[in-house]
Amino acid sequence: MHAPVLLEETIAALNLHEGDFVIDGTLGGGGHAKEILRRIGPRGRLLGVDADADALARAKRALANSANAIFVHDSYAALPAILERQKLPKTDGLLLDLGLSSDQLEAGGRGFSFQRDELLDMRYDTRCGITAAKLVAGASVAELSRIFREHGEEPNAAKYAHAIVLARRKQPIRTSGALAEVVARAGGTRKGKIHPATKVFMALRIAVNHELENVRTTIARLPEIVRSGGRVVVITFHSLEDRFVKEGFKTLAKSGRAKLLTKHVVKPSRAEILANPRSRSAKLRALQML
Repeated sequence: MHAPVLLEETIAALNLHEGDFVIDGTLGGGGHAKEILRRIGPRGRLLGVDADADALARAKRALANSANAIFVHDSYAALPAILERQKLPKTDGLLLDLGLSSDQLEAGGRGFSFQRDELLDMRYDTRCGITAAKLVAGASVAELSRIFREHGEEPNAAKYAHAIVLARRKQPIRTSGALAEVVARAGGTRKGKIHPATKVFMALRIAVNHELENVRTTIARLPEIVRSGGRVVVITFHSLEDRFVKEGFKTLAKSGRAKLLTKHVVKPSRAEILANPRSRSAKLRALQML
């Protein structure tokens, strides 16, 4: 089981009690869920949701002894429909730990990383949507440039988009290695340890999985998911997602439907970053529904 990020801060913000019904909308390896289950006890219930079937299978194995856990293969953006389908009430607490997990990077197979040459899929849920390869093959220069700029905040968005379109005319770009090579040739040398394709890969993953749209939709529909007095914790790993969460929370608070619990973003301690370097970019925000 991978190390769950900001675990103590998450549990404190959720303010769990024995018997609570809690949703982990991005179940991943089950690290947060394991502690949630310990806190809510046998009278509590956990709904664990993940769009990634492999991640869900790992969590089921990790939490195999938890009779009060319900597992659903779906996106957290579908939570209102999931609750209705499962005949479950609004939740006492909701956790969303967004982005790509270390397990997904290390497991490989879907082209999330340019460290290995794999088929360029990048979908969390391989049952639906288009692959990154199809997006790269069919999108115009303008569309690719927009994706890299808006989803990856890539300053060389137009240059990389042009390079990809020129390269695919000669040969289809079907693997992560091929895409990384095209971007590297267009981008020149690395900036320190950062590969030129880093933001391009992130942007494509976000676009393929509709990650920003899912965040926006879910925050707007929190009143349908979380009961009055219930709490919401969202952990993000890059500025775009954090911006969406921050603005969405502010909108709910201004409308009188929620109260902000974190005036300032919560970040990992130095000790946690040293123990788990991948936690360094994590940011936590929390609110309480009214």
